[in-house]
Amino acid sequence: MIKILFVCHGNICRSPMAEFVMKDLVEKNGISEEFEIASAATSTEEIGNPVYPPAKRKLAEYGISCEGKRARQMTKADYAYFDYIIAMDHLNFRNMTKFVGNDPDHKVSLLMDFTSHSKDVTDPWYTGNFDATWNDVYEGCVGLLKRLNG
Repeated sequence: MIKILFVCHGNICRSPMAEFVMKDLVEKNGISEEFEIASAATSTEEIGNPVYPPAKRKLAEYGISCEGKRARQMTKADYAYFDYIIAMDHLNFRNMTKFVGNDPDHKVSLLMDFTSHSKDVTDPWYTGNFDATWNDVYEGCVGLLKRLNG
């Protein structure tokens, strides 16, 4: 089983979008039983809150439900448990050091590193542009799945 954790600042926009896009991709490829996919925050600001309504609506446009998802903070135990820990941007990457130390097992990467252009996933909290975030998340998840499937 391949275990993936997507991480952003609050776990209400980008990382849950990535979690549910990836779940949808593996389901459509008939390999969902080979994966465990989750998401978490680096901060405590949104713990317990549902997915931000515009992010939830964007997922729903593509027939993807995120019902029941509540924000949670990443823990040090997540580093031992998950095989891949995928940050949405460089700030998330830096803020994860309190949970992953210096990443001795080389589990941490940026989502867009799995595309042809490494960059941060657009943060809709600041831009309001959930279309751009969807495009980044979808492209990153497709690239990650290709990498994992060889």
